[in-house]
Amino acid sequence: MPTFLFDKIIFGPVKSRRLGVSLGINLLPSARKVCNFNCIYCECGWTQTREINKEKLPSRKEVYDALDLKLSEMKKNLQAPDVITYAGNGEPTLHPEFPGIIDDSIILRNKYFPDARIAVLSNSTAITKPEVRKALMKVDQNILKLDSAFDLTIKIHNQPRVNIKVDKLIKDLQLFSGGLIVQTLFVRGSHNGKRIDNTTPEEISAWLRALKKIKPSEVMIYTISRDTPEGGVLEKVPLAELKRIAALVNELGIETQVSG
Repeated sequence: MPTFLFDKIIFGPVKSRRLGVSLGINLLPSARKVCNFNCIYCECGWTQTREINKEKLPSRKEVYDALDLKLSEMKKNLQAPDVITYAGNGEPTLHPEFPGIIDDSIILRNKYFPDARIAVLSNSTAITKPEVRKALMKVDQNILKLDSAFDLTIKIHNQPRVNIKVDKLIKDLQLFSGGLIVQTLFVRGSHNGKRIDNTTPEEISAWLRALKKIKPSEVMIYTISRDTPEGGVLEKVPLAELKRIAALVNELGIETQVSG
């Protein structure tokens, strides 16, 4: 199935299901995806490598200049973004200058659109690094992935290229003391001929227990909406079912956003 990559440092603004009018920033190469996950549902396609060739990455100055120019143009055109979003072709926190880039984006946001939020969409793998954690705590929407509370499910759905253990991941997410948003993608279907489903009662119960420990400020629940590298064997979870899951999160006293 067709997937896509972002071919520029700055893309959009686009209308995001979860964030509103979003101006995107891609800190990774324009011609390939760089990630330490290989999620079966990723709209950017399969991960060919997790290795970073620094010559292929935009520098901190290039990111600053590109964002400065774009925000200046938007200011002149009275085109205010709701959010400046770090996403792009893989995992943004893998960029070696990520903390400094976040500092720069806060300066530019305050200069042009002080009411805009800054968001980072991350797979949570780099939060073991204190400097990355500190940078994420500075943004308005620190959105971290937790697709399951079971190691095997994460292994299948996210196919990590690094060693991920859910118990350790939950402890790392607790270090944010509630200053994070958990994002979870629910999907059913098959992978390598085996049935997959992270919406079963067992999955949901374990996931809710994890949320109780993490105590995020918000949970974003969503499902696939575009083509995936796995193709037609993955199934979109109905909106009504996502809302039922959200109701269980609400019972924990946690704000929940649903995107079908």
